[in-house]
Amino acid sequence: MIEVKHLVKSFGSLTVLKGVTLTVQEKEVVVLLGASGSGKSTLLRCLNFLEVYDEGEVWVGGTQIDPYKSNLNQFRAEVGMVFQHFNLFPHKTVLENVIEAPIHVKRMNVAEAKELAYELLKKVNMQDKADVYPDMLSGGQKQRVAIARALAMKPKIMLFDEPTSALDPELVGEVLQVMKQLAKEGMTMIVVTHEMGFAREVADRAVFMDNGQILEQGPPNTFFENPQNERTKQFLGSIR
Repeated sequence: MIEVKHLVKSFGSLTVLKGVTLTVQEKEVVVLLGASGSGKSTLLRCLNFLEVYDEGEVWVGGTQIDPYKSNLNQFRAEVGMVFQHFNLFPHKTVLENVIEAPIHVKRMNVAEAKELAYELLKKVNMQDKADVYPDMLSGGQKQRVAIARALAMKPKIMLFDEPTSALDPELVGEVLQVMKQLAKEGMTMIVVTHEMGFAREVADRAVFMDNGQILEQGPPNTFFENPQNERTKQFLGSIR
């Protein structure tokens, strides 16, 4: 489904990704773990071309995506992204936030977009907040709306960039529950997270990044119980 080959990304003199190679299969849930500054979020942003990498290749569904030649809007319509800080339009209601992209990007008619939006809001248990503005919602509610908004484009892949890190601890569970349901339904997902319980329970594979490189990866039970790399051991030991 997604193939990343030798990705390099620098910001000025700082090289953030140092030849990252990663393959994610269809319906696989991959969790990216690592300390802050290890390159996880940059990798995710490169996969959605919010950042343009300096070297390497990104392939999706057997097609190489060229950031300068491919239709990136068409590509992004198939790759949903959920950010740490929600990025909802504050002047639009929950419903209007969800229908915005289907109407303006996919040219869906308003009635069809609203029907889809109500269906997705029900999926994330936010159907009773359709006419509410974002500033009236909790952080967990905002993030669930953000997930519904991303799903409204009917993506084949979902990218989550630390979706719970800005939430109060008691609100984390409601967002993770939605993500667990997506995983059960077979959504291909790449998740940057510090939620180790989620990684253990939901991920098919845990990937550990450090200093712009992938140092170790494997099934969660092996990864957490018997890490091989010394830096991985150190990282896991610091969060237990």
